[in-house]
Amino acid sequence: MRLSTNSTALITGASRGLGLEIARLLARRGTNLILTARGAKALDQAAQELNKDTAVLAIPGDVADPTHAQRLVVAGQERFGQIDILVNNASTIGLSPMPRLESYPLDALTEVFQVNTIAPLHLMQLVLPDMQRREEGVIVNITSDAALEAYPGWGGYGASKAALEHLSRVLAAEVAGTRVRIYTVDPGDMNTQMHRDAEPGEDLSHLPGAEVSAPAIVRLIEHETTPFRRVVALMPVVTVSGGQR
Repeated sequence: MRLSTNSTALITGASRGLGLEIARLLARRGTNLILTARGAKALDQAAQELNKDTAVLAIPGDVADPTHAQRLVVAGQERFGQIDILVNNASTIGLSPMPRLESYPLDALTEVFQVNTIAPLHLMQLVLPDMQRREEGVIVNITSDAALEAYPGWGGYGASKAALEHLSRVLAAEVAGTRVRIYTVDPGDMNTQMHRDAEPGEDLSHLPGAEVSAPAIVRLIEHETTPFRRVVALMPVVTVSGGQR
């Protein structure tokens, strides 16, 4: 879809990292923004920055809270009329350092799935009816190559992202013919706070920042026409496979 000043994007995990970089690029295109993240102070700082380029509605909260998710969508539709783009970017690695599956506390694993799998599905359920009615919309679910590859210690996070990928595939099949596009995106191995939390003590300074992957994701939103794809966005040109955590 060609983005315009009439387009509205809902981005989760938008106060830093990849979510903020995507928001910055969309703001420069005049896209209205609905932003959320758990850190109210960081989210407010992001909103103040982005307000210079576009209209921003920032609501802090936890996307795993169904009431917060409902509030996001309702408030966004009331403010901007409709939601054209949903970027499910908010994620958690769970415990840090990440435990092996053989000893993973089940309550902590449940929380990982709530944030990384159930919350994105709930937001998709909330925005899809209107997208299907209008026969237009784009959903981007940020995932990981840990959803496909067996990295010791990454089992909880990877399993939650694998579940998100399959949910995305099935939903895309279920809405086929409505011109609603659903994509899963492995953004590549990046030097972000979440990755530093996942591997404390590791030197990640050689890795690119989130600004490297963000342009490819925005181009995917703007120009891709297929109803479903799994893509890797580490480099400026979107590719169909590969990438890192």
